[in-house]
Amino acid sequence: MEPWVVATGFIFAYLLVTIGLGIVANRKLTVDLEDFLLYGRKAGFIVLYLTIVATYHSAFAFLGSGGFFYTHGIGFWDAGSWTVLVGAITYVLGSRIWALGKRFGYITPADMLADFYESEAVRVVVAVVSVVFTILYIQVQAQGLGYILSVASGDRISVRLGTLMLLVVAAGYLMAGGLRAVYWTDVVQGVWMYIAVWVGALVLAYKLFGGPLALWRRVAIERPDLLTVPGPEGFFAPGMWFGMMVVLSFGIVFQPHIMIRYNTAASARTIKLLGATIPLFLMTLYIPAALVGLGGALVMPDLAIPDRIFPELLFTYAPAWLTGIILAGATAAAMSTLDSILHANMTVLTRDVYQRYVATDASQSHYILIGRLIVAALLVIGYMLSVNTFQFLVVLVALSGAGALQLMPAILGVCFPTRRVFTRHGVLSGILGGLVVLYATLIEVPHPLGLHGGVWSLAANFAVTIIVSRFTAPPSTATVERIHGEVERFVYGDAESAAQ
Repeated sequence: MEPWVVATGFIFAYLLVTIGLGIVANRKLTVDLEDFLLYGRKAGFIVLYLTIVATYHSAFAFLGSGGFFYTHGIGFWDAGSWTVLVGAITYVLGSRIWALGKRFGYITPADMLADFYESEAVRVVVAVVSVVFTILYIQVQAQGLGYILSVASGDRISVRLGTLMLLVVAAGYLMAGGLRAVYWTDVVQGVWMYIAVWVGALVLAYKLFGGPLALWRRVAIERPDLLTVPGPEGFFAPGMWFGMMVVLSFGIVFQPHIMIRYNTAASARTIKLLGATIPLFLMTLYIPAALVGLGGALVMPDLAIPDRIFPELLFTYAPAWLTGIILAGATAAAMSTLDSILHANMTVLTRDVYQRYVATDASQSHYILIGRLIVAALLVIGYMLSVNTFQFLVVLVALSGAGALQLMPAILGVCFPTRRVFTRHGVLSGILGGLVVLYATLIEVPHPLGLHGGVWSLAANFAVTIIVSRFTAPPSTATVERIHGEVERFVYGDAESAAQ
């Protein structure tokens, strides 16, 4: 049997498993919007842990990070400190978002922000920002899926066709089983991808170099520029890696597919345990990514598309059956994030737009039907973006994170009580100002002074939010006391003890 048949066969077998899980999830689904969108707010630690780490590590981890190590060297690891920050943010901020969602029934970030700032304009702007920038993330996963299937088939399946096939599968099980289907498939995908990336990297390291240490010595001799910052192309100057650290930590946390995850947890203890443990998974996945990227720079120095280095190495040097299993893991990595983003965008558009402004008193089954139709529409949009545009996967992830980062002042204003609160005019002006500066510092004058445009935009956002808030009316005292009071009760036990 030809190697490409074996490799693609494992990928299609994996797809059948996910389709089966979607069918079973559909049978468990109740006609309840909260069950369809939030898994009934009863996700335990194991399920939530695996779905979150699988969502974080996607085509970005399997393809993009290897491509960045290949091109820019070890400097990518400096920015990897974002994995530690994610844990701290989840522990402190994620648990507060959970507490407010549990108490007031929030489903989306726009629910929480619109309630606190008493503004439908805030709801609409937050919903738009959430959807527009995470659509970029759909493009990342769709492109990654197309690459994987194209390489596995020896280019017999085109990138476009591979992208379409795998998009349809992910959208299909999401439409069938809602978030339950996403969570169940992510459990399988989280385990599969972690084992696959380690096995693949170690097999290649031993086959090509005699082991990881020998690989490292070869790189030190032949490509020492890959082991120093700012790297061979000067990309990872201090300002850039600091900026990527901020964008890839706060920026990804504030994307709707992560924030909505917090509202699905069964308890605050689940969220805090996540915060304490997810850095272990997130950090250790970049060790094999470094082996792949650095080793690939030695054996395939002229690769046209660096993001393809891992599948190209596997297909060239690994046995067909192992390549198939590992590329199925890479497929799992991309699909575990793709399905989450499709779900998040569907949730935002169904909850914050359709249910709020189009049909306010329809039945639960009607909203679920609309959610499924929205997923189908997002599939088409994601496919068109993926086949008509191209950027390095890590660049797209950073852009997506920088957009979501514009919600940071507004969210901190809700979750951290202070004497002087932000206002709706301040928040809206800050988001607008931040997006303008983001455009200027990414497109017109990329990364001024070597600092990532996302950091410049966030600084502008905070400055505008603070200044405008000083001269505009804050939310009502009743709303501030209701929501900040709930945060204080959650953190300190009760409002009285908080004041002492």
